[in-house]
Amino acid sequence: MAAAGEGTPSSRGPRRDPPRRPPRDGYGVYVYPNSFFRYEGEWKAGRKHGHGKLLFKDGSYYEGAFVDGEIMGEGRRHWAGSGDTFSGQFVLGEPQGYGVMEYKAGGCYEGEVSHGMREGHGFLVDRDGQVYQGSFHDNKRHGPGQMLFQNGDKYDGDWVRDRRQGHGVLRGADGSTYEGQWHSDVFSGLGSMAHCSGVTYYGLWINGHPAEQATRIVILGPEVMEVAQGSPFSVNVQLLQDHGEIAKSESGRVLQISAGVRYVQLSAYSEVNFFKVDRDNQETLIQTPFGFECIPYPVSSPAAGVPGPRAAKGGAEADVPLPRGDLELHLGALHGQEDTPGGLLARGHAPHCPGACQRVEQGCAEFTDVLLGPPPPGYHPFLFLDSLHKKAGGRSRGGLHPRGTPPTTQEPPGGSRPEGRATEEQAAAAHLGEYVLMIHDLTTPPFLGRRLPPAFKHLRVVAKRAGQPPHVPEEGPEASSSWQAAHSCTPEPPAPR
Repeated sequence: MAAAGEGTPSSRGPRRDPPRRPPRDGYGVYVYPNSFFRYEGEWKAGRKHGHGKLLFKDGSYYEGAFVDGEIMGEGRRHWAGSGDTFSGQFVLGEPQGYGVMEYKAGGCYEGEVSHGMREGHGFLVDRDGQVYQGSFHDNKRHGPGQMLFQNGDKYDGDWVRDRRQGHGVLRGADGSTYEGQWHSDVFSGLGSMAHCSGVTYYGLWINGHPAEQATRIVILGPEVMEVAQGSPFSVNVQLLQDHGEIAKSESGRVLQISAGVRYVQLSAYSEVNFFKVDRDNQETLIQTPFGFECIPYPVSSPAAGVPGPRAAKGGAEADVPLPRGDLELHLGALHGQEDTPGGLLARGHAPHCPGACQRVEQGCAEFTDVLLGPPPPGYHPFLFLDSLHKKAGGRSRGGLHPRGTPPTTQEPPGGSRPEGRATEEQAAAAHLGEYVLMIHDLTTPPFLGRRLPPAFKHLRVVAKRAGQPPHVPEEGPEASSSWQAAHSCTPEPPAPR
């Protein structure tokens, strides 16, 4: 019984060991002499034919259709080395035709293939979840195609070897849109952008940057602008490029006008200035390029508004309302702080004298009916300067101020001020003296991540004379040309050094 239970080699061998010669027909298992391949499936005339599974020694396999010994038709191929799997059409052992490739690293591809590579039209999802649909060549995105990026941006246009190149449209997740030429995955050539802030630019782009972008703000007019007390005036502004040309390709930046009054301390009375400010209304001093400091002063421009941006040179027109926070900007942000308007208000900062705003049109903007109001609450002007002058030892008035500069509050023509209150007309207007106009770029969010630096203009308020225009140009041909420049929207010539 024991001998019978063990069996004989002749009875066990044919069942466990595959044959040394391939089967002729039907179903069979065959291990090739090099032991690298093992086939289980259908045979015909000694060849793999029909449905079968070919296993590789490294763990890879193919399962599907065979024709006359070759992998041919529908099947599934798995590569153990990469972990990738392809299901679809095969020709002579290679993926060819249409199929789905699943990548171990993440993502998948569905579409046309040739010799195992993406070729033709297909749909690709990468490991980051980004989606591309369009043309492929040599396993790369090539030709027209659309892509949805991880950050929400959408691109529709031309591709060259996995890079955006040619003509295309990019719609940003933030609402910005660019349409134009591309090279090596960046804006390059002619193109137009409608930024989410309302800024539009149409022109040349180089390496992803506008070639004719504004880099600075300039306030037109004479070096020192004189205006009559209590009279409105206009302020013309230009955006200039690096080389001084007007940035006509750019529109839509939001500019705000604000003002400051010159801060002066008497040498003999270090705690005295011509506007004594209450402790509760202390303001940070504003540095100016004119060699003196100033403190914020109220200014208004009732006619100023913020119209929607108009695209230059035939671009799309759209009205973009100015965010409420821009009109309520805390003056601290105008002193170089990085806080955004919304952030300041969220933390409980009250707005101080919000200035009027204008949007730029083809590199130019104009603030009309600008008016310096009376001193705000908490600002107390010194009107009796003669007594201070006598206490200082009878020195000349110019000697009381650094560098001999005139006081902020000037005496009216004809002698010292009367002892008493100023007239009602004077009380309702800015006092005679020196002020500073400031233009700030409040574009939100900043165009291409950058705001322009502020511009300053030295302003002098003078006594109003009968028949005098609101803006008093200085005498002489140079002043006349500056006045004309201020109204023709052309850049002023550089001041002589």
